[in-house]
Amino acid sequence: MSYCVNCGVRLDDSLDRCPLCNTPVINPNEITHREAVPPFPRERGQVEPVKNRDVTLLYSLILIATCLSCGLLNLLVFQSTAWSLYIIGACVILWVAAIPVFLYTRLPIYCSLLLDGLAVSLYEYLITFNTPTKEWFFALALPITALVTALAILTAFLSRHVSASFLAMALYIFVEIAALCVAVELLIRRFLSLPLLLTWSAVVLTACAIIAAALITILSRKRLRSAVRRRLHF
Repeated sequence: MSYCVNCGVRLDDSLDRCPLCNTPVINPNEITHREAVPPFPRERGQVEPVKNRDVTLLYSLILIATCLSCGLLNLLVFQSTAWSLYIIGACVILWVAAIPVFLYTRLPIYCSLLLDGLAVSLYEYLITFNTPTKEWFFALALPITALVTALAILTAFLSRHVSASFLAMALYIFVEIAALCVAVELLIRRFLSLPLLLTWSAVVLTACAIIAAALITILSRKRLRSAVRRRLHF
């Protein structure tokens, strides 16, 4: 007993077509199964990985071409100001920042941060060619950049040799923010020949001191530290 696959009419065993809709009657046992061709290749192709040397060469050539083109435009066409120094300094920073990624992946983080600070200082020095005086560079820009670089290196050292937990890193950051703000205000007031007093940085220092005291308390109490970690899910 069989039925039409199209209209569901009961069919006689001797019929080749459905008498109602004329649909061919096919015996499933007589169908030869052919291997279906997949719509995509079974073999997985692999792309050859790009070597760091090739990426470094391409990256360096792009930055060099940018520096040369902007320098020539500044020298031959747009000669009003030394605007190309901004772009050249930015390219130097980008190239130095890529050293631990492309050129030397085993470069210690301390050296990488030091090179970043030197690159930023060079960029700031190039800006002085478009300013009437270089006093701001030696009195403000260079000391602030050196301080930020030193604090970044100190953070990396503490995270590697003391503790790298979330609470410990938060403590380092808040203490360093307070120190940076105090130093920046004192440098600015010295540059402007003002009395060395704390004004706005005192507010930041107070807030950071309160947070730092709370973090130190949490870190010194094991049960409190565990409770905070469970509740904050870190």
